[in-house]
Parts: sequence; C-alpha cells; structure tokens
Amino acid sequence: MLNSETITSALEPVARLLLVVLLAAAIGWERERRGRPAGFRTYIMVGLGAAMFTLVSIYAFPGSDPARVAAQVVTGVGFLGAGTIFQRQTDVHGLTTAAGLWAVAAIAMAAAAGLYLIAVVGTLLAVLTLAALRGVERRAVKSRGTPRGASDSNADNAG
Repeated sequence: MLNSETITSALEPVARLLLVVLLAAAIGWERERRGRPAGFRTYIMVGLGAAMFTLVSIYAFPGSDPARVAAQVVTGVGFLGAGTIFQRQTDVHGLTTAAGLWAVAAIAMAAAAGLYLIAVVGTLLAVLTLAALRGVERRAVKSRGTPRGASDSNADNAG
C-alpha cells in the first residue's frame, strides 16, 4: 500500500532531476544566447546524465560507494570537454565550454545528492562568471596589451 511517505521518497529523485534541468538550463541559456556551440540542450543533457549516474549510484546499489561513480562522471565529462577544445595557430578555443560542462556536471551531481543550496549557489556563481566577468576579463587583457589571440580569454571565442 502506498502511503504519503512512500510517495514522497519516490518523488524526491524526480524532483532532484527537475532541479538539475532548471539549473543546467540557466547556464546553457547563457551560452546559447552568446551563440556558443554547446548551449541550452547540451548543458541540460550533460547535467541530466551526471544526475542520473549519481542517482543510480545512490539508490540502485545500496551499500556501495557512490564516490566511485562520481569519479567516473568527472572523468567522462572531462573527456567530453576535451572534445570541445581545439587549437588554431596561436588561438585556443573551447576552454570555457569545457569548463562550463565540467561545472554543470558538478552542479548536477550536487543537486542529485540532495545538496540543493550548493547546487543553486554553484549555478549562480557559474552564470555570474560566464556573463558578468566577461567584461572584466576583456579589460584586463586590453590593459596588459596582450594580442587577442595570445590570451586565455580567446578561449571563449568559439566555446
């Protein structure tokens, strides 16, 4: 027989997934509106994947060590991120995208593990970093007189 406690415990992982979609979408939307190759859907999918692996490690294998799955998620997302980085002459592109995908996976894992405040604050900090600090970075590069293609800030050009 289903009681309210059973229903609540069954719906909690679903609520965690929905939170992950919202948080990943916030970061993905920032990337999408800037026309980056990895945007809205990509960030949501990476977040969902990381959250699903986290939830499965917590709920499907009681008594096991969820940190083992977490370590593999970090490795897998790092591999995805590496695929977004490329170099053309002196320019390196995609570093910000790779870092963003890695961050969204960490945020998703936190939310899936029930660390809601950490996930929300992490999302706010990621969006702030991507959106608000862009101008600060450009001013710093300009003030030091570094050619645009020779700085790490150029990594944001294509990703």
